[in-house]
Amino acid sequence: MRERIALFILCLSISLSAWSSQPLLWNQPAVEAQCPLQHQALWVKYAGGNACIRYFFAGNLTSAKNVVVVLSGDRDTFMRRNPADIPNNTLEALDKQAQKLSEKIGLPVIILARPGTYGSSGDHAKRRQPEEFQALDAALTGLRERYGMQHFILSGHSGGATAAAAILTLGRKDIRCAILTSGAYGLLERAERLRIIRGEKSQRDKDINGLAHPYDPLEHISGIVADPKRHILIIGNSHDRVTPFDLQAKFAAALRTHGHWVSLIEWPAVPPQFHQLKFSPLRQNLQQCEL
Repeated sequence: MRERIALFILCLSISLSAWSSQPLLWNQPAVEAQCPLQHQALWVKYAGGNACIRYFFAGNLTSAKNVVVVLSGDRDTFMRRNPADIPNNTLEALDKQAQKLSEKIGLPVIILARPGTYGSSGDHAKRRQPEEFQALDAALTGLRERYGMQHFILSGHSGGATAAAAILTLGRKDIRCAILTSGAYGLLERAERLRIIRGEKSQRDKDINGLAHPYDPLEHISGIVADPKRHILIIGNSHDRVTPFDLQAKFAAALRTHGHWVSLIEWPAVPPQFHQLKFSPLRQNLQQCEL
């Protein structure tokens, strides 16, 4: 009997290892039967439809007081690749990323895959539409129901910062802190500036993805729940050529006008774009959150 049990455990271990090493699919339709709930996935329903949202984590999430949620930046260059050729595009690799970050900051970490990326259903080419942020918001609710954690600390870079800011505007009361680096705000204005720089035709009603009616956090600040203990940190570089710093400052000013506790912080960045920041702003600014 013991030999049979040992053989079963070995086979199960091999099976799970092989499954987790498979590359995650991108830009897939939302099909509930194909959502691998037993492998760090959530099937969520929201006003705009349904989604299968993947997540990767480290640390003890069960009843955790504070959990850091990381949202990655845009991955438009990746979505045109074969999934097997995308760096760190497996459950194992992303869990390891979460583990490294968790060890550095001393808190549980969840990497939440934006729609269309790293196994989450959706179309990443349609990012910054309301459905993207509604799906992520629903995923946070699903995570709370699954693990019973109390508060989230939202962290995002570039498009991930925009996503985190958008989630804030959807009325959540469980966001303890938000650390938003090099985020994009004023989406239509930003798109026009970049078109001018690139010598492209004006499209004042379209964002940089060529889509009308993007969900711009700057226009939805009234949806952010008042919370005097929640600190929102807007971090960027004044020479940023991808997400203009003055629009980040505009977002910070609008937050202050609505009574939120916000800090605008300039941070060293990598030339020539000055968009990728140096020295881990998340880890170095986490102490500014009242946890």
